This record gives sequence, C-alpha cells and structure tokens, in this order.
Amino acid sequence: MSDLPEAPGGASGRSARGRRSDGLAEGAEHHGVDVGLFVGPVRRVGGHRVYDERDLEWLHLCTRLRASGMPVTLIREYAALVRDGAGTVRDRLALLRRHQERLEARIEELRQCSALVAHKVALYEAQLADDGQDPFWSARG
Repeated sequence: MSDLPEAPGGASGRSARGRRSDGLAEGAEHHGVDVGLFVGPVRRVGGHRVYDERDLEWLHLCTRLRASGMPVTLIREYAALVRDGAGTVRDRLALLRRHQERLEARIEELRQCSALVAHKVALYEAQLADDGQDPFWSARG
C-alpha cells in the first residue's frame, strides 16, 4: 500500500505538495526535473507536477547515486542513456561499473581513515587509564 495520494484518472501519484514519506528532501522532485534527471515527462494536474511511484523510485536512485559521490553530470548522463533506450545498456553498465570502482576505492580509503582514528582513540583511552599525561606534549617538554 502506498501513502501517495490518488491522482486524477486513477493513476497512483502525488503532487509536489504531497507528504514526504519516501526519504527524499522536500523539493527534490522539482530539483530533479530542473536538472534533467527524470527519464520521462512529469505529468501536470491542475498546474501541479504529479509524480507516480516509478518517478519517485527513479528519483530515489538518483539521490542515492549522488549520496554515493556520483557527480550530477554523470547522473544526468546516466539519465540520458536510460532515456535513449535499450540500446544503451552496455554504456549504462560501463558508467555504473566506473562509479562502483571509484566508490569501492573511496570505501577502502574511509576504512583506512577509520582504522587510524580507532588507533588514536585506543591510545587516548589507554593514556587516560594510565597517568593522563599527553605523550605528544610531554615528550616535547
């Protein structure tokens, strides 16, 4: 069951004024339209844009790609490839594979950063449990 209001004509949808229950930021639909991320045209009812489940799922994908570090230019390129149809599947796959490689490299970099921070936390915890002296400053004394 969707909590999207019923759009005129029986299609499931919601206007841009609809309640946010999809995890998207307020106004994300408008921004998605404005920067050319939607694959198809967005319906209008009574002067308001109306989004169906498929539109919102697509926008969610785009926001997750962006959150993962994909530049908007590449998301636009991906959207254009999707719009161009089935003949672009290999290009879409290549684009996503390149992004996945960059993302995996970033994750590894973040793991290394996390390990360094964990090491420093352990040192400070041990220091506080011992004598509370800061070895960095006391060695320079």
